[in-house]
Amino acid sequence: MDKKTPLYEAHVRLGGKIVPFAGYLMPVQYTDILKEHAAVRTGVGLFDVSHMGEFLLSGPGAFASLQHLLTNDYANMPEGRVRYSPMCYENGGVVDDLLVYRRGAEDYLIVVNASNKDKDFEWMSAHLCEGAVLEDISEKVGEIAVQGPLSGELLQKLTAPENLPEKYYWFVEQKDVAGVTCLISQTGYTGEYGFELYCRAEETEKLWNALLEAGADLGAVPCGLGCRDTLRLEASMPLYGHEMDENVTPLETGLGFAVKLGKEEFIGREALLAAGDPKICRVGLKVTGRGIVREHMDVFADGAQVGHTTSGTVLPTVGGAHAMALIDKAFSAPGTPLTVNVRGREVAVEVEPLPFYRRKK
Repeated sequence: MDKKTPLYEAHVRLGGKIVPFAGYLMPVQYTDILKEHAAVRTGVGLFDVSHMGEFLLSGPGAFASLQHLLTNDYANMPEGRVRYSPMCYENGGVVDDLLVYRRGAEDYLIVVNASNKDKDFEWMSAHLCEGAVLEDISEKVGEIAVQGPLSGELLQKLTAPENLPEKYYWFVEQKDVAGVTCLISQTGYTGEYGFELYCRAEETEKLWNALLEAGADLGAVPCGLGCRDTLRLEASMPLYGHEMDENVTPLETGLGFAVKLGKEEFIGREALLAAGDPKICRVGLKVTGRGIVREHMDVFADGAQVGHTTSGTVLPTVGGAHAMALIDKAFSAPGTPLTVNVRGREVAVEVEPLPFYRRKK
């Protein structure tokens, strides 16, 4: 049976169209996906992301466990910093990608994808270093994403300006937002300026209502999964199960910035080194023919298959139909003409640089 987040009843009252997603009942949209998408790009939108998984990693073996489990390097990471990383199997395929929040020398918050939560917890628990303790606190935590160029202005109505982290991928803890104690991070999955707020599950609805009320004059709107996907695709952010999985390495999908092969060891390192330079890579595709390209469609060059699409749709801010794909690196140069098989019909596309959209700072 699908679970409900602490905001389920609020979504129903607001007219959210509820669908099953990653084991939860979540709103895919409220009124119109395009309007919700535009609100995030030009103003501010609110997302319920309480379905995400949260683990606490603590103890004298916590840091060693991070270094062993994750491809990124967590040495010299200051308190208050957030750092992204893939987590690999021994063969170099991806278990999941996640965020690590350093709260203290032996205290880390780890945020994982909702659909992978149980798998991740089992994998991490089986590969902890001595002295490390891993706790799943997902059911105790609510999370709201406040995204868009006016997100800071909205939050400053409900908390002191100095309570907001000033830099991307930094966070602060134990800060009051509308009477709710929150961890506030400058993070998000939309490619836009914004924040994510973590609080106790039972206080999530109080925080949500306060944000909606305070943001009314800024045009703040609740947003669903539909625009969350178009926003992340415009920003070319990879999604587990699409741009990466157990058969795709982080190097093949363009996450080399978070793979530190110079580390002494981590699970999957030897396999990545043995594989050498990836033969496939993630690219952007602009549809130049007639049609819309979706995920899991074969990509061809001169009649020979060279890869497959991983995500695709019409991008509201960018305009036109676009997709991401994993293809043979020999065909990855921008401007390369290719075709995609869309339900038996060949649709012309052209390789284009990623990301499709980059916000103006």
